Amino acid sequence: MTDYQTLIDRYIETWNETDPLARRSAIDGLWAEDGSYTDPIAAVEGRAAIDATIAAVQAQFPGLVLRRSGPVDGHHNLARFTWHLGPAGGDPIVIGFDVAVLAGDRIESVHGFLDKVPAAA
Repeated sequence: MTDYQTLIDRYIETWNETDPLARRSAIDGLWAEDGSYTDPIAAVEGRAAIDATIAAVQAQFPGLVLRRSGPVDGHHNLARFTWHLGPAGGDPIVIGFDVAVLAGDRIESVHGFLDKVPAAA
């Protein structure tokens, strides 16, 4: 049985990892080799491109923290969850909703939707 919350929490942790080597190691341990990430701003395939996307978001929003904003809902090989990006303990600057497609204990793809973005994003 898939532990959806644990997988998604690991996914969130990769977005918050600022050490490039630790982040890449976490991505390699979580994502399928040919994994893909798609949202309204990015569409990338492969672990290296996912890592580069996370690094770019961290550069665009330095010091902000990604956190789940509710429970993870999952069935079969799908997990959905909402998230906030903002200062630790503060109001979110970006709000989104993602659906992850899973293969056992790996993420095959994430399909993201942005519900709230800053005007300059």
